[in-house]
Amino acid sequence: MTLLERERELDDLASAARAALEGRGEVLLVHGEAGIGKTSVVAALRADPPDGCRVLVGACDALATPRTLGPLRDLTPLVGPRLAAALRAGDREEVFDALRDELTAEPGTVLVVEDVHWADEATLDAVTFLARRIETLPALIVLTYRDDEVDQGHPLARVLGDLHTNVRHLAIARLSRDAVGAIAAERGLDSQQVFELTRGNPYFVGELVASADAEHVPRSVVDAVTGRLHRLPAETRLQVEQLAVIPSAVAPAEVARLVPGGAAALGPAEERGLLTVRPDGVVFRHELTRRAIVDAMPSARRIDLNARVLAVLLDLDADPARIVSHAVECGDGEVVAAWAPRAARDAAVGGAHRQAAVHYRAALAAMDAAHGDAAGRAPGPVERADLMQAFAIELYTLGADQEAVSVQAEVLLARRAAGDATALGASLRWASRFHWLAGQRPEAEATAREASERLTDSPDRALFALALSNEAQLAMLAHDLPRTLELAPRAVAIARETGDPRALSHSLNNLGTAHLLGDDDAGIAELTEAAAVATAANLMDDAARAHVNLVWSLLDQYRLDLAEQHLDAALETSSRAEVMGLWTYQKVERARLHLARAEWDAALVEAAYGIEALPHAYCVALTVIGTVQVRRGEPEGAATLDAARRLAARLGEFQRTEPVAAALAEAALLRGDRAEALAIARRAHAEAVGLGAANEEAELAALLRQAGATDVEPPDIRLPFAAQARGDWRTAADRWRAIGAPYHEAVALAESPDDDDLLAALAILDRIGAVPRARLVRAELRERGVRSIPRGPSRPTRSNPEGLTDRQVGVLRLLAEGLTNAEIAARLVLSVRTVDSHVAAILAKLGAASRQDAVLEARRLGVFAD
Repeated sequence: MTLLERERELDDLASAARAALEGRGEVLLVHGEAGIGKTSVVAALRADPPDGCRVLVGACDALATPRTLGPLRDLTPLVGPRLAAALRAGDREEVFDALRDELTAEPGTVLVVEDVHWADEATLDAVTFLARRIETLPALIVLTYRDDEVDQGHPLARVLGDLHTNVRHLAIARLSRDAVGAIAAERGLDSQQVFELTRGNPYFVGELVASADAEHVPRSVVDAVTGRLHRLPAETRLQVEQLAVIPSAVAPAEVARLVPGGAAALGPAEERGLLTVRPDGVVFRHELTRRAIVDAMPSARRIDLNARVLAVLLDLDADPARIVSHAVECGDGEVVAAWAPRAARDAAVGGAHRQAAVHYRAALAAMDAAHGDAAGRAPGPVERADLMQAFAIELYTLGADQEAVSVQAEVLLARRAAGDATALGASLRWASRFHWLAGQRPEAEATAREASERLTDSPDRALFALALSNEAQLAMLAHDLPRTLELAPRAVAIARETGDPRALSHSLNNLGTAHLLGDDDAGIAELTEAAAVATAANLMDDAARAHVNLVWSLLDQYRLDLAEQHLDAALETSSRAEVMGLWTYQKVERARLHLARAEWDAALVEAAYGIEALPHAYCVALTVIGTVQVRRGEPEGAATLDAARRLAARLGEFQRTEPVAAALAEAALLRGDRAEALAIARRAHAEAVGLGAANEEAELAALLRQAGATDVEPPDIRLPFAAQARGDWRTAADRWRAIGAPYHEAVALAESPDDDDLLAALAILDRIGAVPRARLVRAELRERGVRSIPRGPSRPTRSNPEGLTDRQVGVLRLLAEGLTNAEIAARLVLSVRTVDSHVAAILAKLGAASRQDAVLEARRLGVFAD
């Protein structure tokens, strides 16, 4: 069949497939409204792929709760044995590895995921995993989705926003008036009327034309579809309605049970263009066709048809998610209560935590409805508590902190009533973690203490080690090093005795962090071991947390190069495992790294990942953003830092409050308010001294000296802040230069009595755009009577209301030419990562959702005007 006005799309797909065959991988985003023809162009490629290419197509279903890895599991008969086995088992890490190996071993593979706006979380993670490695894969990844389904809060929006390298958009346009006229003319229809009714949507055009007769053109798709449906023989119509309540491809075994006569009996419906019969099952020609048939049914009939499907799926022991979906549709609470926990566990193992939470919620609601049932199907309190515990853990994983706390409160009531000390201790430990995530530190500490008390005599020694380690973690986060070093070694010793990897990794994590916070490099080996133990046991959240703590500690010590080495590996691990909460935290750690190096734009780009994050990462992001704004002299800085201050106070941890206090004291100094700077820094300095936080104490002592204090004795450490606090600006400047921290180097040089050092400081400050500090240095030079003080840069971006740098405008021009990030990097002799950062900054500054939108907005603003 010839597709009208789709030559460009088909050429793009074919050329991208040939490029994949040659080793040039790419992600192609095929999108448009419902019925626009996304499936048709994919089907055309599938029917006639370029020589040497293979096309694998998996489709997402419009289930209320999607199947875990649904579109990939549908490919099981078509792929190699390793990937097929991994998909059947649902092991996330093995699926990812096998997917990559499958695509590497078969160059020229086109992997299509259709209707990815309906994808489950695990499928989106798999897509992200492949897309981030597409440069190294000889494959084409094609994702089709509906534009109108993907708003800012949609899970797919996050995935699309994270794709920057070797990604192209292929927007499918509506048919022109001439094309619609040509189709209508074949049936002798009024082309103007058909165009006005359909506005060029190919599916609508096809349905209306196929359903029209000489006297009547249906006025809607529902009218068109139901008109064709009612022209079928009565028996066939009933069979089509039966299949229509299944929002997925219907397997042959299911067709055989639901349709008398099997697939052969569906011939009239296929001839009418309502559905397609294939060797691997039956599918409707379009989801809109299926939906139109379902929407036209009375509710009672939908319920009855779903009940028939449910009976067949139960008999076939089908995918638990599909069983639950049809049980919900027909109101069978008993089946929901029995099968939703299985669907939830399946989703959780695959990493689809959002879907797991939905299934647990459905199971609990069904169980609650069963209370008092005469047949005695209500669950016991322990069974219900176990389900609620699993539900709360999924909520915690998703970052739904307040709901996790609320659900866990019910779990604790049930555990106390049951009298099982071990089960109660385990749930108290989880409660402590949930409270901490919600920023409720007193409650976190109280439940942590009780957890350890309840588990002291428990036969589950690994669980007791975890409880002790949880207490150690809270102490470490509060910078209570003596308490941490009392608890963590006990936890490590018990964990080593039991051989439990989670307890060992968790306790080593806290011990290593405490050592590094005390400037003891033994912590590096302990944190490295913690990550290795967790990785070997596939405990990727624990591995990521070890990396987070190692990098954070190294950043506190300004060991920037070493921190970057570990951070690169950490981001790769978290990205691979899709531990998104900790991956986000690592992104804001990278923002701290850029801040230390005075790479302002890059710092803002990375900090932006923390804006929608959980409160601890959000606090770091606000602190970085506010510090950049203050150092640049941007008026928003004060408000940003005030928001960071309020959040840090609520979280109540020194590692949140100290950076904000240092930034606020610096802001006061930059605006000339020494009294406020002294007040802020003295309070934080006293806390740092009390906690033995030497790095933070040195930083605050340096700020106090800048504010005029002469009574502060800094700690004896190598951090350049300590030299500054002693008045040894030369040593400090030399060390800052060796570290690669130009802003701090300039601040140290500005304390010199030598005019040449101040001029050197001024040159650095002007180069990095530190306007307020440069203003202070110029004032000092004028006061000393120095002549020929440089006026400073003209700052060409000041005339640009969006604040784009010259480099960013250059990148925008190349985006307008349609170049990929890799091509831009080659043209400008930059790394791809640097171009990624520039593109992200451009999108943020222009408020654009895509590269195309950024180009359009830049043209509207006249950015390209000479």
